[in-house]
Amino acid sequence: HPDDRAATMHQAARVTAGELQRHFRNRYIHRDGHSVDIQWSARWLPEYGVRIGVAHEVTELRRNERELEHRASHDILTGLPNRHHLYTELQYAIAHAAETGDGLAVLYLDLDGFKEVNDRGGHGTGDRVLREVGQRLQQGLRQGDLVARVGGDEFVAVLPGCRDSRAARIIADDLRARLGSPCTLPDGPFRPDASIGIAFFPRDGTDAETLLAHADRAMYMAKRRRQERLEKG
Repeated sequence: HPDDRAATMHQAARVTAGELQRHFRNRYIHRDGHSVDIQWSARWLPEYGVRIGVAHEVTELRRNERELEHRASHDILTGLPNRHHLYTELQYAIAHAAETGDGLAVLYLDLDGFKEVNDRGGHGTGDRVLREVGQRLQQGLRQGDLVARVGGDEFVAVLPGCRDSRAARIIADDLRARLGSPCTLPDGPFRPDASIGIAFFPRDGTDAETLLAHADRAMYMAKRRRQERLEKG
């Protein structure tokens, strides 16, 4: 495989340089065009001046490994990154923002009225709505942004390069508008909505945990203000 050629040559050079045995993997392009994963065991025999390599195809094994890796870092229901993956990516985004000064915003979203969905149609219906919400959030973000599911009906969006409240609010309002299209439930439509809290690096925190906590608090404040407005009529 072209992407593995340099690494393969490096491994071969290490064997030739005298390392007794090397185990490594690479990919080859099959003659019909698909990629094949190969596990190598290579050994240099200096007394004969030859390099011996034994290859085993491990395409299915590698496919299973990739699936397990994906499951470990993604939410099974929605396919979105999970909390663990979010923390990793947010730490990278913080480091990049600190180095470049490009700015960074974090949106914490909690669905409003989601209990009604489960009450009306059961958990299967709720799962369907969560999958739809996840897709709408992904479609509403910019290239390079990230959205993760971090709890039952809670999502977090990471917005690299977003440095001011106006830009973040525009994105948040657009996400709410996208969520507002009705989902069809067995007993009628349901319009998803969300309360959204926003935190900015470095103003509201310089590490992942602090930023998420600040955005979470801001989300609950937004939810409380909306409830108060509804109560006042």
